[in-house]
Amino acid sequence: MGARLTPVHIIGVPLDLGAGRRGVDMGPSAFRIAGLGEQIAALGREVLDKGNLASPIRETLPPPDGKKKYVNEIAAVCRTLHDSSLASLHAGALPLVLGGDHSLAAGSVAASASWLRATTSRPLGLIWIDAHGDMNTPATSLSGNVHGMPLAALLGWEPAELGVFTARPAIKPEHTVLLGIRNLDAREKTQILESGVHVFTMKDIDREGVAAVAERALTIAGAGTGGLHVSFDLDACDPSIAPGVGTAVKGGLDYREAHLLMEIVSDSNALIALDLVEVNPTLDLRNATAEFATELALSALGKSIL
Repeated sequence: MGARLTPVHIIGVPLDLGAGRRGVDMGPSAFRIAGLGEQIAALGREVLDKGNLASPIRETLPPPDGKKKYVNEIAAVCRTLHDSSLASLHAGALPLVLGGDHSLAAGSVAASASWLRATTSRPLGLIWIDAHGDMNTPATSLSGNVHGMPLAALLGWEPAELGVFTARPAIKPEHTVLLGIRNLDAREKTQILESGVHVFTMKDIDREGVAAVAERALTIAGAGTGGLHVSFDLDACDPSIAPGVGTAVKGGLDYREAHLLMEIVSDSNALIALDLVEVNPTLDLRNATAEFATELALSALGKSIL
């Protein structure tokens, strides 16, 4: 008999307070309509769908701070997600977090860091797959939308409200990789260059190929760390294959590049948690983006061509 596969706990986070465009709160439902849980179970993994975490409705909230919109409400959801993901990790499961906007990663990534710190005393390796850097702060953001700030918070910067990890920072720049980047704010570029994080832009992928870039990213994120958290914003993929995202940018990962990336992640045997975020059914075509993202989850969890 082969080794027992790690169970998967599905956690839906219908959070859309961090984004400017509405609709990503329906993302978790779109994944379930695509049959995510059933298809993971068909891989031979035990699956527990923990349902959706409660998330405030924008229309019921007072007007936000323009520099960091709804940050306290978002932080409350991130703390709940941290606790739910951490409980799954302690139960021996892999949290699969479905978004919702990318601000939720302040909670999910912090949970992975918390778990490794408690169980191995080793740091977390993070691969952040995104068209954007998500390293703005309230001082640099042009929009005040918090889904552009979670990675900054995880690295110990502002907004401090998103620092749900008990010992800040949750992650270190030398263990952090941005991949698929192609759309950065002007002041954010400076922050990224000065931060010490490793960045692979779409130009790097074009020149070197996604396989080489993925292997380098895994080497960096895996050096001296206890496990790998992958946080995948579907806008990293080209709008031709992922039209249902809030901030689409042309020139992203194509179908096979995205799958190969997840297949290489699976081959590493280092994955301890996965986020799939920013699926917006209101902008989608017949649930194509959620179905594609479901396929990517399967590749990350061990589905192979042969």
